[in-house]
Amino acid sequence: MAYPGFTLLEGDVPQFGVSAFDSRPLFPSQGWQTCHAATADVPDWCATWQPTWTDIWITNHIFQAVLGAIIVIAFWLIVTNKMRVVPSKVQWAGEYVYNMIRNGVARDLIGPNYHKYVPFLVAMFSFIIINNLFGEFFLTMFPTFAKVGFAWGLALLTYILYNAVGIKKHGLLGYLKLMTVPAGVKFPIILLIAPLEFFSNFITRPITLGLRLFANLFAGHLLVMIFVVGGTWLVTYTNNNPLYNVTGVVSLLFSFAIFALELLVAYLLAYVFTILTASYVAAAEADSH
Repeated sequence: MAYPGFTLLEGDVPQFGVSAFDSRPLFPSQGWQTCHAATADVPDWCATWQPTWTDIWITNHIFQAVLGAIIVIAFWLIVTNKMRVVPSKVQWAGEYVYNMIRNGVARDLIGPNYHKYVPFLVAMFSFIIINNLFGEFFLTMFPTFAKVGFAWGLALLTYILYNAVGIKKHGLLGYLKLMTVPAGVKFPIILLIAPLEFFSNFITRPITLGLRLFANLFAGHLLVMIFVVGGTWLVTYTNNNPLYNVTGVVSLLFSFAIFALELLVAYLLAYVFTILTASYVAAAEADSH
């Protein structure tokens, strides 16, 4: 059975979508093109070939992240330029997002000193939701944070921020005591609680923060890919049993419902990440736990 790019023989497993999560260089080197060609005749030297810096760093997913940052910067520059008493649609959207993060997240969670953290939280929320929506855009069809490195990179920024806030306010030793010794805990229980608190606040937090963002987007994109790719294969499958084709149509229709769900997930993940960042900053600023 023939398909674009390869031939599927009887009994073979279809290979659609196997590279859907792969990063691809925008300007591939000659070596990359040769060693990644869709052919069985791969030269022996490809076993020891090393990609160039452009193959590693100038990829489609890094381009998405950079493009997302440019979109966020451009959006907020447009929103804040020549603001009017009667706002335009763009200004209204910007004010809605700003007030939601400022009042509903920063002020409610951090407290009186929330003002200085609002720009970071607004920028983070905007950047995450734009990159999440790349998974719905037909030219990209991949959420940037479905690559775990990007998610943990953002988690690292949060990790640096709340630890820097805590050390600046309490000093290094005071901050370590605040984060590892809950108020009212007496010896010898503290010998059991302190290591758990240290592990929870300094190791588990950044890992779970990034993993939560990555895993939800990865699973969502994988689910969409399964229904779209599997549905396409079943629709075009030539067999005397039309049930395959009907199932394929149902699968493709169901993928639209998943796309709609992904729009909601894109917003929720950005909002949850921002809330958790604000709560960690609040905990670092607190006088006691």
